[in-house]
Amino acid sequence: MYIQVKLKDIIEEMEIQFEESRSLLNIKTGEIVLVASEDLRAAEDEKPFDHLPEWEQENRIIAIDVVENFENYIELPTKYEVNEYGIMENFCLTVSDQRKQESLLRAIRGKGAFRRFKDKLIDFEMEEQWYSYRDDCFKQIVIEWCKENKINYIESVLQG
Repeated sequence: MYIQVKLKDIIEEMEIQFEESRSLLNIKTGEIVLVASEDLRAAEDEKPFDHLPEWEQENRIIAIDVVENFENYIELPTKYEVNEYGIMENFCLTVSDQRKQESLLRAIRGKGAFRRFKDKLIDFEMEEQWYSYRDDCFKQIVIEWCKENKINYIESVLQG
């Protein structure tokens, strides 16, 4: 494979994934595409779509390419593979202040864990530490993914 992808681009794409969609890397062009599951299903049905608004037609064209040339695409790590909850838990365990660590660990238990965790980070003025830790974890996941898929990557500064 001759393409090079920026780690930053893959990480950013992983962060905006939503249910009912797939993020894929075109291994021929290096382009990352986000395709709604609905568009993939429609592409397989091969129904006419020229009556759709232009942006939907563009999405459908991408979906058709994914369906017809699936060997040219590799799915990016999904949020299930990333396990942000596990990353949060590991971050809590790195906090040396025992009181803060226990408070953060309590915050991530049960329903609403992400919201409570974010609130505690704000209370403890630890948001910057968290995002730095999270970025490092995402970066490691993406590097492993690139290596597994034999993709050349460019390490660029994440804040840019």
